[in-house]
Parts: sequence; structure tokens; C-alpha cells
Amino acid sequence: MDLGLDIAASGMVAEQVRQDQLSNDLSNASTPGFKPDETPQRSFGAVLLANTEGGAAVGSVNEGVALGKAFTNMTPGSMQETGEPLDFAIEGNGFFAVKTPQGVRYTRDGQFTASAKGVLTDANGDPVLGAKGGQIKVGATGTVPASAVGVFEVPGAAKQGENLYTGTAAGKPSGTVRQGSLEGSGVDAAKTMVEMITSLRSFQSGQQAVQAISQTLQEAASQVGSLNPNA
Repeated sequence: MDLGLDIAASGMVAEQVRQDQLSNDLSNASTPGFKPDETPQRSFGAVLLANTEGGAAVGSVNEGVALGKAFTNMTPGSMQETGEPLDFAIEGNGFFAVKTPQGVRYTRDGQFTASAKGVLTDANGDPVLGAKGGQIKVGATGTVPASAVGVFEVPGAAKQGENLYTGTAAGKPSGTVRQGSLEGSGVDAAKTMVEMITSLRSFQSGQQAVQAISQTLQEAASQVGSLNPNA
């Protein structure tokens, strides 16, 4: 493949991944406790700049744009007072635990409700777990004390689905439960919209580059084919 096409295509692929992530972020801009995913992009210029600043070896560099490993931005969101007795937020680090059909999963989304059997559940109807791993009963007044809701430290938690995480609880959690509040989404809708527009323009620039290179190659091929060998 022509080197120019390769470089332009790598940039388009990178922006397509970025667009998918930004679209998902926007759809969860109002989801309590949602954490956005990010995939770093690196070009030769960025690697060279990092090398100049830190003095580290540049290492191996591919042409075009390289995608780094995707990660979840776990920065805590702002607290939103709701006054609802079954809304909970975690101040600091930690996760709530829910018992799903696939096993125990963890979440920062504390928008809970009471099931028909009087058990505290999440929006999917999965039971919320207490500190000792048991289900939590909702009182006759429709309330649950904050101390009954478990908070778990999950090192290296990995996102699975929109707002659930897998991992193994270990260590003493440092976060505390705050009743009548929800943690807001980690998505800044206005900033994400600007990033989407920027990403779209970068993708379009890649398309234009591909079209220009393709046209140049076609013209070169036609000119070679029309050469007069007797001239």
C-alpha cells in the first residue's frame, strides 16, 4: 500500500474509534456514576516531543497514528442531591456491589429501588449487596440506612457493559456512602460535543487525503500507460 494512503487510513481508523467512544459518552451524559472510556492516540511528533521532555528512548514508531490501550477515566463525578431515600452515592473510592445472573458485579450507580419482595435492587432488578455480601431489606417505611449498603474496594476493576465492572474486592474501602444523593456522570456534554466535531473534521481530512492520493495514483498510472515506446 502507498505510504500516504497507509498514514491517512490509520488516522481515519483512530478517529472512528474516537467517534464511537464519544457517541457512547454522550448517550450516558445523564447516567449516574458513568465513567467515560478513552483511547490515547500517538503520532511520531508526540513521541518525539515526549522523548525531548523526558529523555527516554523513542523506541519503535509506526507510520501514521497509533492507538494506545483503552482505559476508563475513573475521576469521581459531582454529587447531586436528590432527596430520594433509595438514592446513594459514594464519596471517595469504591463501588457498590450487585448480584447479577453472571455473578457479582460492581457499579458507581447508586440509583436503587425496592423490589416486590422488599429487597434493594439496581435499575436492572439485581439485588444490591451489603458489606458482608448479603441482600439488603428495605424497611416498611421504604428506607434503608446508608450503613447497610456495602462499599467495596476493587483494584483494577474492568468495565463490562455500560455501567458495571468486574474484578475482585480486596482491601478496606476508603469511600463512604451518602444517602439522598447520586454521583453525576463523568461526561461533560458540551466538551464532548466539541471533541466530536473536532474528530469528525479530522476524519474528513483523512478522506480528502485518501481521495487526493488515489487521484494522483490514477493519473500516474494513466500517464505511464500512454507513453509512446517509439518516441
